[in-house]
Amino acid sequence: QVQLVESGGGSVQPGGSLRLSCAASTSIEINVMGWYRQAPGNQREMVARITSAGSTHYADSVKGRFTISRDNANNTLYLQMNTLKPEDAAVYFCNAFVIVPFKGGFDFWGQGTQVTVSS
Repeated sequence: QVQLVESGGGSVQPGGSLRLSCAASTSIEINVMGWYRQAPGNQREMVARITSAGSTHYADSVKGRFTISRDNANNTLYLQMNTLKPEDAAVYFCNAFVIVPFKGGFDFWGQGTQVTVSS
């Protein structure tokens, strides 16, 4: 079981920055952690993800502006968001993907944190 708690959301003007954090409570290894977002009327989309080895992948829309990082020792995930745009506004969700031998992969989600970008 994995429990995820996000923090760091808020309201910022276009061009501003925010840093999201996600604290994971678990005793099992999390293979991949990621950030997803969902704006009203839209489907949830992947923003960035990172493996336990540090390999990262970003959505094209955030490349060069967002940076995902992970502190494996403390089971904490971060998302540094710079040069924010109005289209970045959404609820941001932390995700943990766990592979259980012989059982498959399982997704766990946080409750979400709101990011608002407006002038």
